[in-house]
Amino acid sequence: MGPSRDGSLSGLTEQEAKEFHGIFMTSFIIFTLIAVVAHFLAWQWRPWLPGPGGYASIVNDAKEVAMAAISMGFHA
Repeated sequence: MGPSRDGSLSGLTEQEAKEFHGIFMTSFIIFTLIAVVAHFLAWQWRPWLPGPGGYASIVNDAKEVAMAAISMGFHA
């Protein structure tokens, strides 16, 4: 018969649990590093916190883009 699995809630032996933990932690660290790099690149492309003009500048920019899109729609 195989290794004893008594007392384990997961049904894994201690060696299997350590192996799974190692794979899980490695995967988690790689995922986290990719997420950090992606957030940094997104921040460089388009910061999500307002600049010196505050949120008003974001609203004004959005209004200008919306008006330009509407005017292009009427001329098409």
